[in-house]
Amino acid sequence: MHDLMNDLATFVAGEFFSRDDNRMATEDLARYRHMSFIRDKYVAYHKFEDFKRAKGLRTLLPVNVGVDQSWDKFYLSSKILADLLPELPLLRVLCLSRFIISEVPNSIGSLKHLRYLNLSHTNIQELPDNLYNLQTLIVSGCKSLTNLPKSFFKLKRPRHFDIRNTPLLKKLPLGIGELKSLQTLTRIIIGGNSGFAITELKGLKDLHGEISIEGLNKVQSSIHARQANLYLKEISKLELKWDDGSGSETLETEVLNELKPRNDKLKMLEVECYEGIEFPNWVGDPSFNRLVHVSLRTCRKCTSIPPLGRLPSLEILRFEDMSSWEVWSTNGEVMFPCLRELQIKKCPNLIDVSLEALPSLRVLTIIECCESVLRSLVQAASSTTKLKIRSILGLTDEVWRGVIEYLGAVEELSIQHCDEIRYMWESNTEASKVLVYLKELKVSECKKLVSLGEKEEDEDNIGSNLLSSLRILDVKECKSMELLCCPNSIERLVIEWCSSVRHVSFPRTTTTGGGGENLKSLTIHVCENLKSINQLSNSTHLTSLSITYCQNMELFFDLHQLSNLTSLYIQGCKSTGSFPDFELSNLTRLFISGCESIESFPNLQLPNLAHLGITGCKNMKAFGNLQLPNLISWWIEDCENLESFPDLQLSNLTMLQHMRITTCPMTDASFPRGLWPPKLVTLEVGGLKKPISEWGNQNFPASLVHLTLHNEPDVRNFSQLSHLFPPSLTSLHIGKFDKLESLSTGLQHLTSLQHLTIYNCPKVNDLPETLLPSLLSLRIPFGCPKLKERCEGRGSHYWPRISHIPKIEIDLGYFYTEDPLISIW
Repeated sequence: MHDLMNDLATFVAGEFFSRDDNRMATEDLARYRHMSFIRDKYVAYHKFEDFKRAKGLRTLLPVNVGVDQSWDKFYLSSKILADLLPELPLLRVLCLSRFIISEVPNSIGSLKHLRYLNLSHTNIQELPDNLYNLQTLIVSGCKSLTNLPKSFFKLKRPRHFDIRNTPLLKKLPLGIGELKSLQTLTRIIIGGNSGFAITELKGLKDLHGEISIEGLNKVQSSIHARQANLYLKEISKLELKWDDGSGSETLETEVLNELKPRNDKLKMLEVECYEGIEFPNWVGDPSFNRLVHVSLRTCRKCTSIPPLGRLPSLEILRFEDMSSWEVWSTNGEVMFPCLRELQIKKCPNLIDVSLEALPSLRVLTIIECCESVLRSLVQAASSTTKLKIRSILGLTDEVWRGVIEYLGAVEELSIQHCDEIRYMWESNTEASKVLVYLKELKVSECKKLVSLGEKEEDEDNIGSNLLSSLRILDVKECKSMELLCCPNSIERLVIEWCSSVRHVSFPRTTTTGGGGENLKSLTIHVCENLKSINQLSNSTHLTSLSITYCQNMELFFDLHQLSNLTSLYIQGCKSTGSFPDFELSNLTRLFISGCESIESFPNLQLPNLAHLGITGCKNMKAFGNLQLPNLISWWIEDCENLESFPDLQLSNLTMLQHMRITTCPMTDASFPRGLWPPKLVTLEVGGLKKPISEWGNQNFPASLVHLTLHNEPDVRNFSQLSHLFPPSLTSLHIGKFDKLESLSTGLQHLTSLQHLTIYNCPKVNDLPETLLPSLLSLRIPFGCPKLKERCEGRGSHYWPRISHIPKIEIDLGYFYTEDPLISIW
């Protein structure tokens, strides 16, 4: 369908359509009116330079392709902003959303026809003063934005102004209330005598959609609130916020009463830091028949809540930090017909809860409340499928067992920081009679919890039918837990920070057969007294095993029986023992770190292993014969006694693409000797016995594009190392070259280079100037004081030659890698 729509749009656009695929004739650019481009990670200036000829361009928009990219970072050349945009005088629509942009040049204001500007989720701090003709401005998610232009009142025909999620923006410019054509104003900041007044909303008759009004404590009269005329505006989401602890109870009640919105449009209502004792009648009025979400937060003086149960469409209800609220009753009436999610958080004085049935409730969350709240609500909400509780006061074993009786429909159960519980239930057998649908159980920070069942079934007892629905068991930071008997049904088991756990077991399924046969994933982290897991050898369906910082754990004795294992991750286990010879034909990931007892790596028959990592094994001296035909990535780091590296086998690893070997100072001085995998793409090398300055020609394959070299004490310039840099490189990282002074020689042949990183090179004072035009990123994170001085800021020596680079990072104070090898792990 997408292709059909694309073809239709192309046909309709006719001669005014063209793809940005490097085949456009620049002489035709003058005819184009609308342009979109794929939002690549790096958007370079040269890609758009020819568009200076597109004088008639009206639209410039980035588009996303494929998976969700909302968490990615995107870099835009500053020259596109400074040099290209002023050459497009007819531009009407411009979107720069989600690019790493810290400032908007004043030249944007010269675009007199610009009507739509989207700068959302960028790093801008302020905007130009001369955006007079804008109709739509979107700066939502600009968390560094501190000021808006004082000249906003000069805007001629503004329509939409979105400033959601801008926490550093504390005031609105004067005159916004005079913008009569405004339809969207998502965040309103009341400024008192010298700022925006709530009465200014009166003239904004066309406001609709989402509105957040902050600083309501500065409203000095309920008459002023009434003049806002919210009841005349088509508001779908309304947030009303006071500053915490700064108002008058009576005045705030009167103000809230006058801020009643139109009842047939409102879908979401949030009230925060309201200081009134009670809510006005309109909050909870059933005439708000489209209201689906209500949230009341930090209303600390409220002793009661409005009759929200009469709202016919209410689905989500949240209370938080209501410290004076004591009683919640519906007086015997059946209410909340559609409520499916309820959260009560930090309401410590709420004791008396009397609700009739909540037939539609599915998600219940109770945090920092009394046990009576929990007891009452689970009785009223017997259809709840997801229950989360945390820090429940007075929740003893006896009380909790009474609660469990009402959890027959629960599928997901999370219990956190309930310090009085010693046992989750009397026994797995008893729990199985009630928790018939429980699929996921998470227990964390229950410091007195000794075990799940007070009467733990011995592993010699047959228990295949106990808690048969449970699939995920996650236990964290339960410092008193010593025994953990796991139901045989679980497929994923996580045990973390349980320092007293000594014994983990599964009951046997038959008189002769073992338990744990359904387990597929096992993670154990920082359980220093755990030595072994009984019945683990029966877990023949186990695919993922991760054991980290379990100093007394015996690991390798029965690994060979886990024939379906695909991922094995072991870190910080000092009593690991020798690494055994084993054949795990399905293993694809193997990572061993900080296991000091390992002295050698055995002969491994791992035909499907794709990723191998060995780090911090300080006593390891050698590798055995490795039969790894499908190895893709290999990471060796900080093995300070490694003497022999099997580089003669590298040429046989025809699938190997990513390789790192660093900080192995005892490695045989013959390595490296120019023997590399034929399809190598990424290589990081440094800290070996043989200095980089003594390496000969390495015969790197043409596939190598990412190279990192570090820890070299003697090299002064790269003219003596040019043979180490193949022309195929697109990314080069250089670090800890103590005497390196110049990058201007030895790199000129790297005509494909796009990414250059230099760190901890204190004497370097220049850049390879011939390579700068093609760079997409330049990073000098720390340790290069001379280079920093010549590159940082507009007045620096190199700025005119590097300003086009989309990503420039100088003196961050820390180093992070974008190495593809790291992303694999």
